[in-house]
Amino acid sequence: MSILYRTTYTNSWALVIGINEYKNVNNLSYACNDAVAIAKILKETYQFPEENVTLLLDEDASKANIMSMFLKFANDKVQVDDRIIIFYAGHGHTMMGRRGDIGYLVPHDGSPDDLSTFIRWDDLTKNSELIRAKHILYIMDACYSGLAITRSLQPGSVRFLRDMLKRNSRQVLTAGKANEVVADSNGPIPGHSIFTGHLVQALEGNASNGDGVLTANGVMSYIYEKVSNDMYSEQTPHYGFLEGDGDFIFKAPILENLPEVEEVETDYLIEIPAVLQERSIKKIEEIIEETKEFLTESKSRIKLDELVNYELRKVIMLLTDEHFPVVGVQVNAENFVDRLSKYENTAKSICSITSSIAHWGQNEHAPIINRVLTRLSESNELRGGTEPWLSLRWYPILLVMYSGGISALANENYEFLARILITKIREEQRESNKEIVIRAISEITNINEAFKMIPEHERHFVPRSEYLYKILQPDLDELLFLGKSYDELFDRFEIFLGLVYADLYSDERIWGPIGRFGWKYHRSNNNILAEIVKESEMFQETWAPLKAGLFRGSYERFRLIARKFEELISRQGFY
Repeated sequence: MSILYRTTYTNSWALVIGINEYKNVNNLSYACNDAVAIAKILKETYQFPEENVTLLLDEDASKANIMSMFLKFANDKVQVDDRIIIFYAGHGHTMMGRRGDIGYLVPHDGSPDDLSTFIRWDDLTKNSELIRAKHILYIMDACYSGLAITRSLQPGSVRFLRDMLKRNSRQVLTAGKANEVVADSNGPIPGHSIFTGHLVQALEGNASNGDGVLTANGVMSYIYEKVSNDMYSEQTPHYGFLEGDGDFIFKAPILENLPEVEEVETDYLIEIPAVLQERSIKKIEEIIEETKEFLTESKSRIKLDELVNYELRKVIMLLTDEHFPVVGVQVNAENFVDRLSKYENTAKSICSITSSIAHWGQNEHAPIINRVLTRLSESNELRGGTEPWLSLRWYPILLVMYSGGISALANENYEFLARILITKIREEQRESNKEIVIRAISEITNINEAFKMIPEHERHFVPRSEYLYKILQPDLDELLFLGKSYDELFDRFEIFLGLVYADLYSDERIWGPIGRFGWKYHRSNNNILAEIVKESEMFQETWAPLKAGLFRGSYERFRLIARKFEELISRQGFY
């Protein structure tokens, strides 16, 4: 029988268990503190009714009591649009069965000599079939195996918030696996375990998105990263779906501003900050070889998509405000250079993939370029911050554009060059679409002077261009064996970048970014812009860049922009 769920919760329930003192196994120090803290947050922050939160501590947390209180959720008081949290802090236990590991919780009266006194994990999950609540979230501060997790969301996945409230789910988050030791102390909050300490901070708002939305997947992502990277931790949280594809919502203030209109479907698209798991980290060389292999055969298109999506998700996950804060960081040469280096390392894999596709790809692969640029830009929307850190968030996109653009030109692939320059991206604040070259260059141009903080770039005319020229060369030469042609290809790309920007920026004022080619302009043997103009004169309307859609497909438009751009360069007074 199918059930129609509402986009709200009608009631909230919780069973919170903490066991410090055991009859037959070693005691713990902070499990009761952990349970009390979670119960308090659920009641005070998330408005779980006092009478709906059952707290079992020490001797009250016997096997009989735990199972009795859990199965009470199967009564008529719990409705289909309710939510339930099961929190357990205590010992876990794992036994090897014929078909794999079997996980157990150890109640206050549990004995290692009698498995019947333990609570088999399956007893909780299978009995959830008797409970009508659409969302159940199990949070276990214990280590054991035997979780029948079906899947976890990929990082960067997006879901509609109201839609998640209309789908059922059974989700689980555990502190670690069977062979790991749960740290019962040294947490980020005194008096709590590492796992629950980070959980408390997540529920206090650290795991919320920019609009204050907090979901189970958001909490899971936060906990996974914090606990697995905690210097005192020897555990790796395990999480995912046991059933369904909804999401337990802790708080969603944004929904209060979305009108319920029968004639119009209104919803809020939320990015799920899940974490990458279970896939080994590949070296850049392996990623490049896989990309080239998948490009050679049409039947490998799906594999190529999967590779791109995985690496893109990984990069987006690392480009967060947590890793690259835009406030509270002193602006100086050391921090600026360090941040450039971190961005370059983070974007390295997706730059290599984009370069390979732009150079060797066929028409069928062109949409991948759009996807890479669009998804990177979507993850880049922040409402506040300080310069240069805020504008520098566009630096990874600039790296992708340069790497891909130079690679496309190396194979005279103007279709891909056009994709790299004029892919339209969404501007959330203005609710409009804008070509990526306009958005990225406008943001980076705001901080041009900051690039003079780089050692030996203090007196350069175009420090950003000079810096990119040097740092991109090794990887591109390794990939494409460009040799001395790199110098010309770099200039050609920057010229097209400047011309296309000038074409799209404004009909009233022609302006575009000038790179290293600017100070070469009056040297006859280095005037790449003049060579490009001659090429256009030779082919005119059949010129490849025009056929690819640049300069609105018009030779006359290109000539106008080129002439104005040359005048702009002449006014710079480089030499």
